[in-house]
Amino acid sequence: MIAQLEGAVLKVSEGQIVVDVSGVGFLVYVPLRDVHHTGERVRLFTHFHVRENELALYGFIEEESKILFELLLGVSGVGPKAALSILGTFSPDTLQRAIFNGQPEVLARAPGIGRKTGEAIVLHLKDKIAKLSGAATTTINEDDADVIAALTALGFSLIEAQRALQQLPRDVELIFEEKLRRALTFLS
Repeated sequence: MIAQLEGAVLKVSEGQIVVDVSGVGFLVYVPLRDVHHTGERVRLFTHFHVRENELALYGFIEEESKILFELLLGVSGVGPKAALSILGTFSPDTLQRAIFNGQPEVLARAPGIGRKTGEAIVLHLKDKIAKLSGAATTTINEDDADVIAALTALGFSLIEAQRALQQLPRDVELIFEEKLRRALTFLS
C-alpha cells in the first residue's frame, strides 16, 4: 500500500496530478480545492483504491481529508468520485460540522451529491465524526446558507463563498444584508 508521496508536480489536469517521486511519475486524483502547480513540491497522504478493473491513487494535503475520504467510501452509494467531489467542495471542518449537525442539504451542494446521498452520509457517519474529532456543534444557520447561496448566484465559487463567510466576526450578531455586504467586501 502507498500511504504517502512526496515529490514535484510534473503535470496538472482537472482533478488529477502527476507527482515525480525519484523519477517515477504517480498519477494521483486530488480534490479540486487542493490547487497544485507544475514544479511545485507536494506531500500527499494517499489512499490506494483497488477495484475489479482499476487501481487508483487518491491524494490529500491534510491527513484529516484522507480519513474523511475513507469514511465516505464506507457509505453505501458513495464511491471515490463522489467522495472526492465532496472533499473538493468543502473544507474538512465544514464537512464535519454538516455531518455532525445533521445537515444533508449542505452536503447536497457538492456536484453529483443529491439530498438522499447527503442523508445517507449523515446517517452513517454522524457518530463516527463525533468520535473522530469531537466536531464543533455550531450549525450553519439559515442566514449563512443564504449568504453562500447569494454569493454563488453572483458567480463566486462555493469555496470562495465559504472563505468569505469564515472571515465574518462570530462574536457579533449580523443581519443577512450586513453579512452579504462584508462578504462581498472581503471578496473584492
